[in-house]
Amino acid sequence: MATIQHTTWQQRLEAYYYLCRFDKPIGTELVFWPTMWALWIAAEGIPPIGILIPIVLGTIFMRAAGCAINDFADRKVDAHVERTKTRPLATGIIRPKEAIFVFLALVLASACMLFFLPIATFYCALGGLFLAFIYPFMKRYTHLPQVVLGMAFSWGIPMSFTAMGKPLDLTCWLLYFGNLAWTVAYDTQYAITDREYDLKIGVKSTAILFGKYDIEIISILQALSVILIGTAFYLENILLPFGLAALLLVCADFIYQWTKTNDRDPQRCFWAFRHNRWVGLIIFIGIFVALI
Repeated sequence: MATIQHTTWQQRLEAYYYLCRFDKPIGTELVFWPTMWALWIAAEGIPPIGILIPIVLGTIFMRAAGCAINDFADRKVDAHVERTKTRPLATGIIRPKEAIFVFLALVLASACMLFFLPIATFYCALGGLFLAFIYPFMKRYTHLPQVVLGMAFSWGIPMSFTAMGKPLDLTCWLLYFGNLAWTVAYDTQYAITDREYDLKIGVKSTAILFGKYDIEIISILQALSVILIGTAFYLENILLPFGLAALLLVCADFIYQWTKTNDRDPQRCFWAFRHNRWVGLIIFIGIFVALI
C-alpha cells in the first residue's frame, strides 16, 4: 500500500484535480455526447437554457465523482498497473478517505442541479448514482464491469427525457441500449490496454472474457449500436438525410478503428478508445443539423 506523503495545500489541490480526471476530459466527453443526443431529441431541437445548464454541469460533476470512487475502489491495485501507478491514491499523495469526501461533495454538487429539473429527473438520478457507485467494484466479481459502466454512462439519456417532461419511450431505450453497446465496445478497447496486468492481479474485464474474439465482438457491438441508434433516428424522423450521413461516418470510423487495433497492440487499442470522442460528436452533429 502506498505511503502517505506530506504535501502542501497546492500539491493536494492538484492531486484532487487529477483524482477527478479533469486533466483527461475524454471520459466526460463520452458521457456528455450521448446525454446531448437525448436532450436534443427530447427537446426536438435546442433545449431551454434552464434545462441545458443543469444537465451539463450534472454530467461533469457525476463523471468526476465516478473517477473519485473508482480510484478509491482501485487504490490497492493501481500501483501495480503501469498506466495507473501515478494516480494520487496509488502514490499516497491523498488518503482514501479524502477520495470518499471528494466523491460525496461532487454527488452533492450534482444533486443541487436537480433542484432546477422536474421531480421525475430526481428519481431517475437515483439509478445513475447507484450505477456510478457500484461500477468500480464490479471488476472483482464479474467479467462484465464494462456493461455496468455502459449502463452508468448511458443514464444521462433517460434523465434527459425526464428533464424535458417526455416519457421513457422506445426512442429513449433505443438510444440507451445503442449507447450501452457502444460503451462496452470502447471500454473493451480500453481494457485490452490493461489486460496483461489485470490477469496478474485478478481483475476481471470483457477483454479477458472475450479472449481471442475480442476485436470481433467489439465490431459486433459497434454495429449493434449503429443499428439501434439508427432505428431511434428513424422513429424520430431524423434519419434522412443527416442522421444517416452521421451514422455512415461513424461506420467508417469504426472500420478505421478495426484496422488500427486488429493486431491488439495495447497502445493502438488505447488510441482507439480515445478516438471514440469523435463518434459521439459526429452523431450529435447529425442530430443537431437534422433538428434545425
